Amino acid sequence: MADGIEKIKIGISACLLGHEVRYDGGHRLDRFLRDTLGQYVEYLPVCPEVECGLGVPREAMRLVGDPNSPRLVTVKTGIDHTERMLAWAQKRVKELESERLCGFIFKSKSPSSGMERVKVYGEGGRSQKTGVGLFAKTFMEHFPLIPTEDDGRLHDPVLRENFITRIFTLKRWRELERGERRLGSLVGFHTQHKLLLLSHSQRHYREMGKLVAQGKDMDIERLWGRYETLLMEALRLKATPKKHYNVLLHIMGYFKKELSADEKQELLEVFGAYRDGLVPLIVPITLINHYVRKYGQPYLKEQVYLNPHPLALQLRNHV
Repeated sequence: MADGIEKIKIGISACLLGHEVRYDGGHRLDRFLRDTLGQYVEYLPVCPEVECGLGVPREAMRLVGDPNSPRLVTVKTGIDHTERMLAWAQKRVKELESERLCGFIFKSKSPSSGMERVKVYGEGGRSQKTGVGLFAKTFMEHFPLIPTEDDGRLHDPVLRENFITRIFTLKRWRELERGERRLGSLVGFHTQHKLLLLSHSQRHYREMGKLVAQGKDMDIERLWGRYETLLMEALRLKATPKKHYNVLLHIMGYFKKELSADEKQELLEVFGAYRDGLVPLIVPITLINHYVRKYGQPYLKEQVYLNPHPLALQLRNHV
């Protein structure tokens, strides 16, 4: 277990871990997912085609027909496996309820597992990238709050950092849920995640704050369910340099009595360099963490925003 952190359980398309389950008997091993992120997560591999009873190797398949409700058909022989796949998918997502997954990484472009822009073929063999893989669609409809991404999108540094922030946050939320559901626990969680939420959505943060403030008058199960929905909706929105810059300025206010004029000016210059794209986010965050340790700032010590995921993943080196 890396850095003493309990591993996060997430689902993944089996081929991305090097399992030879693709139609041609091959795999699509992603070394970042297996070797780097894999130090912090426990993967539950899933291969829809194999698990629904199709062999390896097998005839290639594709989506055809209506993009909103496509059929899964073999390329050469035209065998329709739609009902077989959908019946298995409905059964599988119910089984996955007990796994308490904090995320799922799908294989891009797959007719079973692609989460977006999958080719759907119409008359004359023309295709449009408007489809969703049958299993991926079933999973996302059944688990609308669980973070999902595909291996292709995870090559984008912003999407990668966003996804990993979400799975670590959902893991913390699940740990909170394991205890007694008390309003005080929810207030503590909300307080610790204030700056992280602000870096994604001020609107959601304000709505969540009102929700917590009214918590005494709500059924506890309804309160926690609504909070979880808003939490995951907020973090699904990307944190932009402008949003981060505003949060950084907010953080600086906690040091107004401790920092010298030169130190304040240095912070502002570093913040500006980040805002203008000259340095990555890790630079101002490292400087702030230095001041948090130096002055023992109690509120900021507890803020998840300053350490939302392991430093070794280097996610903020590229955003």
